[in-house]
This record gives sequence, C-alpha cells and structure tokens, in this order.
Amino acid sequence: MTPGTASLTHTTALARLGHALSDPTRAGILLALREAPAYPSDLADALGVSRQVMSNQLACLRGCGLVKSMPDGRRAGYRLTDAHLTAALDELLRVVLLVEPDCCDREGCTCS
Repeated sequence: MTPGTASLTHTTALARLGHALSDPTRAGILLALREAPAYPSDLADALGVSRQVMSNQLACLRGCGLVKSMPDGRRAGYRLTDAHLTAALDELLRVVLLVEPDCCDREGCTCS
C-alpha cells in the first residue's frame, strides 16, 4: 500500500481501535486478554470495576469486533478476536514507552 491509499475500511477499523483504547477500562481488558482468555468476573476483579461496568465495556469491545465470547457451560469467557490484535497491542506498548507519560494528564491536555 502506498502512502495515502488507506481505505475507508482501514480508517474505520483504526477509529474503532482508537475508541476502544481511549477508555482505561477497555484498554485494561484488551491488555489482559492479550495475555490469556478470561471470564468477565475475573476481569472486573482484576481491573477494580463492577460487573455491570465490565459487562458494558465488553459489549462495546464486542461491538467494535475486538473481543468475542466463548461459551463455557453457564458462563462465557472472552478472548481477542484475532491473534493479530495481540501483536498489534504488543507493538503499541513499545510505542507507548516513547511517549512522554505526563503529556496528556487531563488537566493540561491540549489534545482534547
């Protein structure tokens, strides 16, 4: 692909990923699922949020096509939809290390 030839599909997919990563809980879910599949209750406990918040955030991530549920008897676990997401998140974590950690601390942020 040459510069400037990103399709609308690419743009939409990146916007969905950006939306998912813009919320700390959703970002935490994605990072946790990059390690291993998990149950919502375990994710809620690990991230310190209510089960209702976890349910809402997982619904958002499902709607974005980033996670999928895996039925397991009366429960359902979650995993990333594609192994490429794991690699992409690993690469993003490498990039984050290059960014000034305090540049957008909400109070002095010029990004929003």
